[in-house]
Amino acid sequence: MTRKIGFTLGKYSPLHRGHQLVIETALSEMDKVYAVVYHSPETTSIPLSARANWIRTLYPDLTVVEAPDGPREVGDSPRLVELHDRYLTRLFRGTRITHFYSSEFYGEHVSKAFGAVNRLVDPERKTFSVSGTLIRENPYVYRQLIPPLVYRDLVCNIVFLGAPCTGKTTLASRLAHEFGTQWMPEYGREYWEKHQIDRRLSKEQLTEIAETHIELENEKILESDKYLFTDTNAMTTLQFSLYYHGEAEDRLVELAGECAKRYDLFFLCEDDFPYVHTWDRSGEANRRLFQKNIRKDLDARKIPYASLVGDPDSRVEKVGNIIQARRG
Repeated sequence: MTRKIGFTLGKYSPLHRGHQLVIETALSEMDKVYAVVYHSPETTSIPLSARANWIRTLYPDLTVVEAPDGPREVGDSPRLVELHDRYLTRLFRGTRITHFYSSEFYGEHVSKAFGAVNRLVDPERKTFSVSGTLIRENPYVYRQLIPPLVYRDLVCNIVFLGAPCTGKTTLASRLAHEFGTQWMPEYGREYWEKHQIDRRLSKEQLTEIAETHIELENEKILESDKYLFTDTNAMTTLQFSLYYHGEAEDRLVELAGECAKRYDLFFLCEDDFPYVHTWDRSGEANRRLFQKNIRKDLDARKIPYASLVGDPDSRVEKVGNIIQARRG
């Protein structure tokens, strides 16, 4: 019996429920399925590898083929039809493709080039009325049609680091208000107020803080519109463990190490304004020490960051300028 081998293709910028319907239909009908992911710098800044990994993660039974040199022009002119068909047949040389899956006009000419069945899936978009163009224009509006794994990559996660009393909370909450999105409060403060004994927490409790902060942060990302402003991360929690215990649990060290890839922008709030003494803080000398250690840790990990100095208005302006420059 001839094996049924199908493939589909796209930019997946981003992957959405319409794409998933095509992929899942193919997986349910074929013995083997390939998904070709095109390079697409014209439509998205998300790397080809990241888009391919979305599909690999969600559909481990499917074979993903990254196409960094694939045709960048699209259309139905004879020249473009020939360009795409030639590229794809060369890509699958030696593989007997029996079905081509899509919901697009090009299904006809691609399937013909392979002598395969043109398997159209919901071409009128009755099941999921959405397109990559609409989602790119406003991902927040269509976030229910985007897998959480994908939506997290569409949100720019911005973290503010610094010693106690360096303005992180004020800055994160204010920026969230100005950008009309969410901010992630420092979970460690909430936890400390409930569980501290003689102003101290155990190594195990500090690890728990870092783990819970990340869980809550992941939830906030799914509620965020383009940006999430995060107050503190596991790198700071690690500094507390090292300061109070001289060591940290392996899990906390691991979480701190993962922070370098978790955030899109790092800001270090400087200690250039008067220290405010409160019962839950350990003094200005400790603020200077923690600030020094946090900066040293960022440098050791080779994490690029911007320093924020001056009054809150100056800091907000600098963050806004950097965000705008990043967007291009």
